[in-house]
Amino acid sequence: MKKILFIFALWVSKLVLLLGKILKKQGSMISGKVATNIQKDFVKYFSNIDYSKTIFVTGTNGKSTTTNLIAHTIKSANKKVATNTEGANMMSGIATTLIKNCNLFGKFNKEYLILEIDERSLRAIHKVLPAANLCISNLQKDQVQRNGDPDFIYRMFADTINKDMTLFVNNEEPRSRSLEDYAGKVIYYSMERNEKTYEKNDFYTVTLPCPKCNHKIQYDYYNIENIGKFKCTNCSYESVENPNVLITDINYEEKTFKCENDKYTVTYINPFYIYNYALCIAICKQFGIGYSDIQKGFNSFINPADRREIYKYGDKIIHYLRIKQENPETLQNALDTLARDKQEKAVFMGLYEIKDFPPAYTNTFYFFDCNFKPVVESNVEQYVVFSKTVCYDCANRMIYDGAPIEKIKIFDIEDDFATIFEPLNEIKTNNIYIITGMKPYNKIKKFFKDGDKNE
Repeated sequence: MKKILFIFALWVSKLVLLLGKILKKQGSMISGKVATNIQKDFVKYFSNIDYSKTIFVTGTNGKSTTTNLIAHTIKSANKKVATNTEGANMMSGIATTLIKNCNLFGKFNKEYLILEIDERSLRAIHKVLPAANLCISNLQKDQVQRNGDPDFIYRMFADTINKDMTLFVNNEEPRSRSLEDYAGKVIYYSMERNEKTYEKNDFYTVTLPCPKCNHKIQYDYYNIENIGKFKCTNCSYESVENPNVLITDINYEEKTFKCENDKYTVTYINPFYIYNYALCIAICKQFGIGYSDIQKGFNSFINPADRREIYKYGDKIIHYLRIKQENPETLQNALDTLARDKQEKAVFMGLYEIKDFPPAYTNTFYFFDCNFKPVVESNVEQYVVFSKTVCYDCANRMIYDGAPIEKIKIFDIEDDFATIFEPLNEIKTNNIYIITGMKPYNKIKKFFKDGDKNE
């Protein structure tokens, strides 16, 4: 009876998928929603899925980029891959991916299944789709109104991981790395100290308790915020000395690095991306994909999840960086991008209230977790902060790291971009950076596109 219901749900969802194409509706999980509404455990009944070649990618940051990179690289090795490139990473999105890659009777037609998985959905999805490979990018505080504390997600991960699973973890991220205790096999990926590595020891420096004994974790250095070579001040827990994959000889200018004496050339490069490449190499080596195929994939990779855009507005060049605005790492990555540009610049920052779902919330602690000082020291002509809720908090955080008060303009408004961007008429530099969350993206894009047409 359940199999008959599955076939019915599959046919209805495939019809929905076809209608969506005809009507040019690009919803990434509508057909999956229809199917899972008909049959809650719909995903469980697909056949011909090789779970040893099923790879889940989850974690706080980098899920979409890493999933897209792994899938693209394995495809470049002439393997047949199904993946949720659109980032629809909950049950209905996973169902849609499978619907697109099976016949009328639910027989999966690809060799590899590579899926981005929402952290809170991992346990439920793994129950019906028992992947043998789990990649965790990192586990940080994120979406506090939904996830609460990272330890809540940690416990859900721990309940999912089992001894039949191969776990791929970042050797420099203490929390997710400690999940090694629950897996049958663990692959560690890492990057060596490099020119972007930094140390912290100031008033705002925070750490985390050791996941194994609850004493203080001490970092020798950081490659990304809260990710770097570490050791517990009490027990023996620390970064392993000989990880399975180690990225060395990083050259940011030439966009190259080495791994086991193989030299890779890449399109995107910063510490965040290097960890993504390291994980991708670890996966590829696990499945016997060699250097030439990996390099071919890296050469041709275009990240559909990239959130950076450049506009021309009069004589100004606008670098627009959209961030998730729900954890400090994405904001720090954007700030690091600004700091690396030593030319004179103006910085606009708009952090809004988050209204993804109830309860809406406003926070500033993510900004206080970040290191703003390198931006202050990178030749900034003008700072502009705008928000109905946290503009003054953001301005104070800038001041605490040395931004001169006279260089800061504050607008306690949102969406009135004619007013917010009026300082562009007075700013002398043509090098402009804007950092916002996702909410104002379409309106800001329209403002600059329309303005450019009027020039």
